Amino acid sequence: MENQEITPKQIMLNYGLILGFASILINVVLYAAGKTYDPHWSVGVVSIIITVGLIIMGIKKIKELNNGFLSLSEALKTGLGIALISGLITVVYTLIFTNFIEPEYYVRMMEVQQQKTLEAFPNLTDEQLEASMEMSKKLSGTFISTAVTIIGSLIFGFIIALIGGLIMKKSDEEITSI
Repeated sequence: MENQEITPKQIMLNYGLILGFASILINVVLYAAGKTYDPHWSVGVVSIIITVGLIIMGIKKIKELNNGFLSLSEALKTGLGIALISGLITVVYTLIFTNFIEPEYYVRMMEVQQQKTLEAFPNLTDEQLEASMEMSKKLSGTFISTAVTIIGSLIFGFIIALIGGLIMKKSDEEITSI
């Protein structure tokens, strides 16, 4: 059996798939626990830790493939690739969830949002509340949530990859100048 060389694309795909499926797993657990509409803040923290960890692990793997060398552009490309694949998987899950599993998702989310708005701003007039809900309605839905998921994944992936890449980068010039 021949040794197959691991490519950067395979690393992005593998870590992106793992991150995407971790995101789905978190959402399934939230749904099973009845916390889809009002998750605890710790869920966000766990999601961020998993995202940072997997993107950094992917960048570290690229550095290992390059015999300990890593450019910032390689780190950014890897982080964005992982984030994009994960974001696309999350979008597919969200489409399945909101169209088949929980078709009333956006309606229920609006109700939860309205309740939270009333709790946060008890002195709102009916007109102000209606204007707020109308704006929320315009910003919700399949197209907006898909765009926000992809763009958010890429921005967050870029930030993580930039910081990780700046910390882990190592080039030939750095070694010869020592």
